[in-house]
Amino acid sequence: HRRFDYRPKTDPYCQARYTFCPTGSAIPVMKEEDVIEVYRLQAPVWEFKYGDLLGHLKIMHDAVGFKSSLTGKNYTMEWYELFQLGNCTFPHLRPGMDAPFWCNQGAACFFEGIDDAHWKENGTLVLVTTISGTMFNEMAKWVKYDNDTGIYYETWTVQASPDKKSVVWFDSYECSKFILRTYQKLADLGAVFKKIQTNYTSIILFSGEPIYLGNETSIFGPLGNKTLAAAIRDFYYPFKPHRTVREFFVDLLKIVDRVILNRQFYLFYNLEYWFLPMKFPYLKIIYEEVPLPLGNKTSFGV
Repeated sequence: HRRFDYRPKTDPYCQARYTFCPTGSAIPVMKEEDVIEVYRLQAPVWEFKYGDLLGHLKIMHDAVGFKSSLTGKNYTMEWYELFQLGNCTFPHLRPGMDAPFWCNQGAACFFEGIDDAHWKENGTLVLVTTISGTMFNEMAKWVKYDNDTGIYYETWTVQASPDKKSVVWFDSYECSKFILRTYQKLADLGAVFKKIQTNYTSIILFSGEPIYLGNETSIFGPLGNKTLAAAIRDFYYPFKPHRTVREFFVDLLKIVDRVILNRQFYLFYNLEYWFLPMKFPYLKIIYEEVPLPLGNKTSFGV
């Protein structure tokens, strides 16, 4: 996943149904001698609206919590889409614009408090390590860098087969990956994690070797490939938001025809388009263990 030099301004066309990080705040500077508990937080996606529904499918959202022993204050930190998951996964086909239009930025959100009921009721709230104030402050600097340079949400992991040793063509970049990067940064700073099982959700597409197609300019620009441009727009059309149930099922049949019967998928990754020759089983949602990292026990240790 590519890193960028800066975060571009979002286009006013991109609108979120739910405000991104509504109570967000700056990350505080902790006193060096503070002892801070670090919590693993996980709950079903959209738990606030659908309860445990997506939890049954193991579609989970991840975050990390902190508790200062000096102040007693709790904090939550997470990373998610600015304009909801659908906008990050598929583009808009705007009238008068040849190229698909993407609202696919993701970002970190930090705020005071941990909503215990939200995480405990259908998910997880568990202590994973303890760090010093110094380590927390170093982590905060890293979060700013990570947030400024890793700006685009990517829903899909793409790999060659369900085999655990399979080639991964593209890796996802979403909430759980941010939490895994955060844990690794804390481990690099000397945090020693508890030995507990930690599982994360991945949505995987299965494909033969991807074929590079080009970027927005080379495909949709004045000298672009009109046939390829039309094929990409045509592929994305059925994924648009639906007004009626009938419209949804008509488009669902089109998606099945393209992705499964004709084994085609167009992926937008790092601002470039790729063709995926799809393979059985085409798509799978997995909830697999990724162990907590091993710390290097530096002088930052508590």
